[in-house]
Amino acid sequence: MSGHTENEITIAAPLDLVWDMTNDLENWPQLFSEYAAVEVMKREGQKTTFRLTMKPDDNGKVWSWVSERTTDRQGRNVRARRVEPGPFQHMDIRWEYSEVPGGTRMHWRQDFAMRPDAPVDDAWMTDNINRNSRVQLELIRDKIEQRDRERRSASVPAN
Repeated sequence: MSGHTENEITIAAPLDLVWDMTNDLENWPQLFSEYAAVEVMKREGQKTTFRLTMKPDDNGKVWSWVSERTTDRQGRNVRARRVEPGPFQHMDIRWEYSEVPGGTRMHWRQDFAMRPDAPVDDAWMTDNINRNSRVQLELIRDKIEQRDRERRSASVPAN
């Protein structure tokens, strides 16, 4: 058995702004509500290896893992995978960006499998990822749209 999720949102902002903000790893704790820290460990061309640390869960447990993330600006996609999978046998993520009427569509695809000794199974994690992705996508949309409004109002000359 394995898990698969797909979630997307349209952000009323230019693709360049969406790309820049969502690929600025050091600022992920300000963009996502669930992340406490990001430590960039290595950058090689378009590939970044980093440690992601979450805020404590409801039981006070802090989860942390190392991931690799490879950006393809021209192809408008990002591929990521957990190097330290923790309770996952594997976790592979693909982010896709496209220009659409009204802004930028951001699409997340996650393929994973939980280890047999993990505290939850694939079905539970699929539901959890789907539920949380909607929350995070809405937060990201709101923050990017706010930044876009601020940029546009700052660039309007005063009369």
